[in-house]
Amino acid sequence: MPLPERVERGLVVGKFCPLHRGHEHLIDFAAAHCRQLLVIGWSQPGFSGYSAARRGRWLRARFPQATVAVLDDARLAALCEQHGLPPRALPRDSDSEQAQRDFTAWLCLYLFGGPVQAVFTGEDYGDGFAAALTAHFNAPVQHQRLERSRDVGQPSGTQLRADPHALRHGLSPQVYADYVQRVAFIGGESTGKTTLARVLAKRLGTVWVAEYGRTLWEVQGGDLHAQDLLRIAEEQPRREDVAALAAQRWLFCDTTPLVTLGYSGWMFGSAPDALLQAALRPYDLLFLCAPDIAFDQDGTRVGEAFRSQQHVWYLQELQARGLPFVLLEGDLETRIARVQDALAERADNRFSVALPL
Repeated sequence: MPLPERVERGLVVGKFCPLHRGHEHLIDFAAAHCRQLLVIGWSQPGFSGYSAARRGRWLRARFPQATVAVLDDARLAALCEQHGLPPRALPRDSDSEQAQRDFTAWLCLYLFGGPVQAVFTGEDYGDGFAAALTAHFNAPVQHQRLERSRDVGQPSGTQLRADPHALRHGLSPQVYADYVQRVAFIGGESTGKTTLARVLAKRLGTVWVAEYGRTLWEVQGGDLHAQDLLRIAEEQPRREDVAALAAQRWLFCDTTPLVTLGYSGWMFGSAPDALLQAALRPYDLLFLCAPDIAFDQDGTRVGEAFRSQQHVWYLQELQARGLPFVLLEGDLETRIARVQDALAERADNRFSVALPL
C-alpha cells in the first residue's frame, strides 16, 4: 500500500551486525517518507565484536537525523530506570515473532515517544509486523516494503561477519573504516619509521599517514611553539581517520601522539593536560624502531645521542603504560618481515576497534 506524502513517525528495526548498504538503503527510504524516523536495534545474545555501542555509533554517524537506539541489557535497564519502569529483559533472537513484535510495541509506547504510523522493511514479514503494532497502538500502522532489486549483490550480514575485508563493497566507507586496523611506528630520529609505513602500505595495497609534525615544522621554517605540539597531536589522528576511509585492512601510521608528547617534553619541558590525554590514543599494533641502523643527518635532526635518549624514553613510557609493542631491529627487509609476521598473527582479528568512528 503506498504511503501518504509523509507520515509523522516511522520505524526501522534490525540487528545491524554489521550496518551494511542494504540497511542503509532501507533507512534512507524510510527517512524520505516520514518526518521523524526511529531506528531500533538489538540482538540477544548477539555476535562477538558487535557491541551495542559500536552499532549505535555506526547508525548515528550515518543517520544523524534519526533517533537511534541500539540496546543491550545494560542500556535497556538504564532506560527503564530513567522512565521509572521495572527492569525488562531483551527478547532472545530465538524467541517467536510475536514476542519480538510485542517487545517493539512496548519500546515505542513506553521508552520512545509513542506509536509510529509506518514500519519500513525489505521483507514480507513487514505486513504481520505492522498488523501487530496496529493492535498494540489501537491505531493504523502501515507497512512500506523496499524492493530488494536495489540490493542485488549485497552481501548478507553473515557473509560480512565472516570476511568484511573481502566484501567491503557491502559496507559504506565510514563503516568499513571501523574494521581497518591502525598500525603505528614510533622511535627516535632516523630509525626508518617513514620508510616502513610507506613501503608496507605499497606492498599491502593500502595507505599510510605521514607525520604531520614534520609537515608543520617545514611550513613554519623549523620554528615550533609549545601550542603547536597539541595542534600536531590533534591533527595527526584526524588525518588517520580520513585515511582510514581509503584503507584496505591496515592503515600504517608514521608516528603517534605519544611521540608528540615526547617532543613536548624534550623541547619545552612540559605538556598540557590535553596533550597528555591525546597520548593515550590506542593502536591495534605498535612497533618501536630501534636505533641500530645508520643515522642519516638530513639537516633537520638533532643527532645520534638524542636518538638514543629518545629510544630509552619510549621504552620506559611503553613499559610504564603497559602497552604491548614489537621491537624492530636490523635492516629494512628484516624489519618488514617482522611486521608482516605480526600482521599475519592479527589477520583473523576482524573486530579490533581502536578508534571511535
